[in-house]
Amino acid sequence: MNKSFSICIAGGGSTYTPGIVLMLLDRLEQFPLRQIKFYDDDKERQEVIALACDLLIKEKAPHIKFSYTTDPKEAFSDIDFVMAHIRVGKFKMRSLDERIPLKYGVVGQETCGPGGIAYGMRSIGPMIELIDYMEEYSPNAWMLNYSNPAAIVAEATRRLKPNSKIINICDMPVSIESRMAEILGLESRKELDVRYYGLNHFGWFTDIKTQAGEDLMPRLKEYVKEHGYLLQDDQKAKEEHSWGETYLAAKDTYLLDPETLPNTYLQYYLYPDAIVKHSDINYTRTDEVINHREKQVFEEARKLIETKDVANSKFHIGHHADFIVDLARAIGFNTKERMLLIVENQGAIENFDSDAMVEIPCLVGNEGFEKLSIGSIPRFQKGMMEQQIAVEKLVVEAWIDQSYHKLWQALTMSKTVPSATVAKQILDDLIAANQEYWPQLK
Repeated sequence: MNKSFSICIAGGGSTYTPGIVLMLLDRLEQFPLRQIKFYDDDKERQEVIALACDLLIKEKAPHIKFSYTTDPKEAFSDIDFVMAHIRVGKFKMRSLDERIPLKYGVVGQETCGPGGIAYGMRSIGPMIELIDYMEEYSPNAWMLNYSNPAAIVAEATRRLKPNSKIINICDMPVSIESRMAEILGLESRKELDVRYYGLNHFGWFTDIKTQAGEDLMPRLKEYVKEHGYLLQDDQKAKEEHSWGETYLAAKDTYLLDPETLPNTYLQYYLYPDAIVKHSDINYTRTDEVINHREKQVFEEARKLIETKDVANSKFHIGHHADFIVDLARAIGFNTKERMLLIVENQGAIENFDSDAMVEIPCLVGNEGFEKLSIGSIPRFQKGMMEQQIAVEKLVVEAWIDQSYHKLWQALTMSKTVPSATVAKQILDDLIAANQEYWPQLK
């Protein structure tokens, strides 16, 4: 294995970046590296994470060249992969994405409903800009995109950069699979053979077996019916209360279609009244993240910079990192590993829009991906997906055409919004809040 790769992490100041670096360092035998670069437009935020990661890299793999920058040419030159996880508007705008809809009794969530639409309108331009940088300075590189809202970003890249080497992914199904493995007493999600389809944050598991072919769905359904995806001793739920509620809510979502197992995000579309009832407009998910993951990661980074005690660092590898490194390795070494990707349908789901960006299993290799056939899907899922894909397409059309009416239509069509009247009230508030980020609508 003589190949070695150069990686650029776009969103170098993200709290998820140390986990990706640790996973890259952990997998050097399987995925050798010669260089890691960070790129972010927030110099001060990135520098804290970068200085801490520099210590990790020097301790564990001093042969890897490391740098961080706010200059696109420097960041995107001589790279093989861009791992993108940017947050346009940071937590200030995420907080408004959540609070503005809640003001009108509508779900306030980062990627679902009006909040996701607002975030999507902010993300399209900067994501296209990142692809342009990559194509200008490293035209043979691949972009592996985690940036939210992945569904809208994926549709935008399909429309605006149809020939680009970008693969859109999400770690939520992977995180659920890891929980399934723990529920079943398995060591790893990679022991599972999974069938899944849907849209991003909007899908269903239809078949879960062991690699030897044993059907695991009956055991999982029995557990989910009682506990959702909440584990017996759930550390994540203890640290962040909203995740506990999310994992537990899967038991209610499951009841609508006991033939499948749901993605956790379906709760926002199927039980929006319950979500709003249990939401606190004065302390949303943004506040929870700021007070937990954000605080913990930056405290740990500053502590590491001060002490240089790499051996006792509390940074850890998460599902987010595990998935994106597996994807890069599959492309780099043509492993044909089976992975869930967000791709253009083109008949993979037979009775669904050909040009819809769907989340389905694919085989990944050095030419990209090969979609696996799903066949036809039931009316319930098809109807829900058609409504949601219309929302996502209207958002992208609204951004391209700078159309107020198309964005109003998108909000009105969202299953989380009760009427066109409420949609317009939310839209007008979101326009006022996003003047710095959105195109001027007319």
